[in-house]
Parts: sequence; structure tokens; C-alpha cells
Amino acid sequence: MLRPQDGPTRDRRRLDGLWRFVRDVDGVGRDQGWWRQALQGPRDMPVPASYNDITTDRALRDHVGDVWYQTTARVPRGWAGQRVALRFDSATHRAVVWVGDTQVAAHEGGYTPFEADITELVTAGAGIRITVVVNNELTWQSIPPGVVEDTPDGPRQIYYHDFFNYAGLHRSVWLYSTPRSHLSELTVSTGLDGTTGTVDYGIDVAIDHSGGESARADRHGVRVILRDAAGAEVARGLGTAGQLTVPDVRPWAPGDGYLYDLVAQIIDSERDDEVVDSYTLAVGIRTVEVRGTEFLINGEPFYFTGFGKHEDAAIRGKGHDDVLLAHDVELLDWIGANSFRTSHYPYAEEVLDLADRRGIVVIDETAAVGLNTGIGGGVFGGRRYETFSADTINDATREVHAQAIRELIARDRNHPCVVMWSIANEPESHTEAARAYFEPLFALTREIDPSRPVSFANVGMAPHGKCLVSQYADVLMLNRYYGWYVHSGDLAAAERAWQAELEAWAGDGKPIIITEYGADTLSGLHAVVPQPWSEEYQVEYLEMNHRVFDRIPAVVGEQVWNFADFATKSGIIRVDGNKKGVFTRDRRPKSAAFALRRRWQAMRP
Repeated sequence: MLRPQDGPTRDRRRLDGLWRFVRDVDGVGRDQGWWRQALQGPRDMPVPASYNDITTDRALRDHVGDVWYQTTARVPRGWAGQRVALRFDSATHRAVVWVGDTQVAAHEGGYTPFEADITELVTAGAGIRITVVVNNELTWQSIPPGVVEDTPDGPRQIYYHDFFNYAGLHRSVWLYSTPRSHLSELTVSTGLDGTTGTVDYGIDVAIDHSGGESARADRHGVRVILRDAAGAEVARGLGTAGQLTVPDVRPWAPGDGYLYDLVAQIIDSERDDEVVDSYTLAVGIRTVEVRGTEFLINGEPFYFTGFGKHEDAAIRGKGHDDVLLAHDVELLDWIGANSFRTSHYPYAEEVLDLADRRGIVVIDETAAVGLNTGIGGGVFGGRRYETFSADTINDATREVHAQAIRELIARDRNHPCVVMWSIANEPESHTEAARAYFEPLFALTREIDPSRPVSFANVGMAPHGKCLVSQYADVLMLNRYYGWYVHSGDLAAAERAWQAELEAWAGDGKPIIITEYGADTLSGLHAVVPQPWSEEYQVEYLEMNHRVFDRIPAVVGEQVWNFADFATKSGIIRVDGNKKGVFTRDRRPKSAAFALRRRWQAMRP
């Protein structure tokens, strides 16, 4: 599935804006066929945005179940004779889509795109009605998982991840056109040999056979052209698969997001190689390798500095916002960070586009967070469930998880910024059931993309010697809170315990990235003697961690939890959300931001 783009043979229209919106209080909309007419009694709802915090309605903020979106659009007259598609960049957590009275799409998973070919349902120049029902329920067979419990006050959503369950149309909706015979898929992998770069490409082509003689497959060939950033051609090839060689290559590298443009074209051999369809893909030529305890980019050891982040902001929730994205990237540069993890779900594609251009390194994570009822029932409260069982997370869940991995890699594999896949965050990993669940998922990920390392974020409940899943990981990703959840307020004891555990992990001979470490901090709270929740304690907590990291050669990265404060469900340990950010939710720096800046700027090459 290629993203919509404007080009010589393609066009697109963004359908963002105010849509009509109705909360399905009693869950009757599907049975009553609400898509067949204009929604009754709607309110205006912005797209993209989470719907939860837009209004002042508590019932909508905490709603469990279906909500309905509807809009109208007009197919441009110039699209006559073209293939027309409708694409949703995401719908959290699942959706069904109708054009007019016809269902055109259904999708499970809240963070990856889906689309429908609606050519036969539309007429160029005419209007269409688009209706979407979005469901936010988390079950044992969803990723992330959860359970809906019936209460006297209605359904109550239980989930096992520590961020608010925002829902809605979080990213853009597109109406776009392509030629009927068109490029349908384009993948690349890159290599380096000294000063020579290589780009291996694979292309899928969909030929329209309804056009008689002009649709003959033997008339259509594929041509690829690689151009540098100045537009000069550096290589070309023919066919749906091949390798391009780039002499005197300029690699994509951390801090230097140099990109080439790969132009793929379908050409008509009986019309002087007339271009039938054309698609342009940004390509960064680089390599990634794990060797012993080193993580290598372009053959050079790389040390990760940065954060686990969230797509989270006041009012819009998880709705994508280019303004906030651009500001966050400026803050990453200011503080000296070179990387982040897409905790705990795939981020908007615009985020990876900008990371490509800025040379920011990304660990790309699925939405498999909360596969650990021990955390949910303990730290965050709630009824205890067995994590893996026939009645909870099971084989059906694993297939949904596998599809999430497939869709993540299909969407993001061409981004040079993505250097590693993380297939889960803090799952239960110390039981035989966990091992059996994850082993085939690691194998699947490597089968789909053998070019990148694969890992997951290990939780402190499964320390060295007890975790049964880390054996499958190429890199050890550890989330640890010594000095916060463990040895809270006692940094000396925390330092000793943390070093002892890290030394044990280092004995496994793999690179180690600390993918979470942090302390909740109330901005403006100060203490002469550093105490938990004060800005001074957050600084000393981070400095303690850094002393430990610097003594363990196998540690190749540090990503603080979190970049900024973020919303969570309510609870006595979460006052107005999680406060572990080194920036506030509105991006004001705490004292820790300046301490990190001093350390990370000094580490820059």
C-alpha cells in the first residue's frame, strides 16, 4: 500500500476538518443502519483529533463503545477514468467505513493505515457521503489488550498500559487518485561497500485489464531512476526488481539525514515509453548491524541518546499536529538527543518523514503494550487476571499481534531512520506461556525484514536470569526504575542494585539500551535536600543512572522516560497524568532538561 502523493500521474485531497459526530450511547447504530442517512443530532468533531477532550462531556471522555463520524466530499472532475481510493491513516482502535450505503472497509488496530478502492462507487464531479464507525473497546484479543467489565453504571474499560486510552480519527483521511494500471507496492533495502552504495528494490504493479489492447500486460514495463538531493540522476534500472549502484555515495547517518529520490515508473512500450504511472520514494542509504555488544550504523558504533515519547497533547489527545511535531524535533536537537522510541505504538508517518530528513534514529514499536496483567493489577489497580490463558491473551491474540507486526513493517520498512523493531513493551516474559507466545513473533518479524534487529522492552519483574523472552532479542532493551519504584528516595542503594543487575545482563554478550528510566517530577517543586517529586531529585536520579551506564561497556544507549508529561487514566499515583517528562505537557523544560543537555551535547560527535 503506497501512501497518497501528488505527482505527474497521481492526485490527492485531504478530508481533514470538522466532521459530523455522534456517540452511540446504546450501541444501536450498526443494527439501525446509521450509515444510510445523515447522522441524527450530530455535533462537530475535528479530524484529526481524539474525541475525548474536545467537549466538556464527561460521558464522551469516558465512553466505551462505538462513535460515528460522517462527512461529504466531491470527487474532482479531473479524476474521470482514474482509480479512486479512500484512505485512513489510522482509526483507533478499529473501524468500519461506508461510502454511501456500501461498506468499503473494516480494519482492526488503531495505529496503522487502511484504504479501499471506491472507483466503482463514485463519479468524477459528484459528491459522496463517507460514514465511519470507530470502536475503542480493548479486549483480550486486541492489541493493546484489555477487558470491558459490566458495572451498574455501564461498561467500564480496564486496560494495562499507563497512558490514556484516547480514541477517534487521530490522523488524516485522504481521497486520492491513481491511473487504473498503477504501482501498488515499492520496497527498498540498502547497503554500503566503501564509498559505493546499493539500493535493492522490489515493485508490485497492478494492471487494469478492462481497457482492451491498451491494457495488455506485455505493453507495460517498469523503470526506476535514482536522483540525488540536487536532482541529478545517479543510477537507473529496468524491471520490477533489481539493484542500483551508487558510486561516491553520501550515506544517511545520524544527524545527517541525506536522502535520494527513487522514481518508479510504469511505461508503455508501444507509446514511446509514455509514463503510465509514477511514484517517488525518499531513500536513505545506510546499514544497520549488531556485532557483539555494539550497535553499528554504517559500520560505526552508535550510542542512543533520547527518549521514549508519546503522541499526546492537551485537547487534541493523540491527534497528529505538525506544529507540535516540528517543535518537538527542535527540542530534541536543543537537548542533544539523537533518537527516540515510538512508545508504545506506531507514530504518524509524518513523524518518521521528519526523522528521516533530520537524521534522527528511531526504534519503531508495535502497539503491544499491556500484555502483563501483573503490572495492571498491581501498580495501577484493578482485578487480577492471568496474562496468558485460553480465556485471556491467547493464540487469537497472537494472530492479531502478528498482523500488527506485518502492518508496521509494511508501512515503515522504507524509512532509513528506523533501525530496529520493538514488538512489545513490558510484556510478561518470565513464564513458559510468555516464551511460547513470543518465539513465533520474533521469527515472523525476522522473516518479513531480515535487515533490522528485533527486540522488545523488558520489565523489571523479569530480571536477568528469569526472563525467558530476551533470548530471542538481538538487543536487550531494559525499562528500569531503580531510585523510583525500587529503592525510592535512596539513590545510593539504587545505584548498587542497578549496577549489579546491569553487569549480569552484560554477561549475555548483547548490546543493552536502557529504554526507560525516569522519576515523576512536579514542575516548580524544589528541595534543598533532593526529595522524590522535586526537580532536584529528578536531576540526581538521572545522574545516578548515568554513572551506572558509563561503567558498563555493553550499554549502547539511554532513552529517558519520558520526553514530556502525558495523560493517563485517573488514579492515586497519577495526579493529572504521568509526570516523568523532562518537559511539561506544554513543553516547558524542567531542571532535568538542562542537565541532560549538558551531558548529551558533550557526547555529540
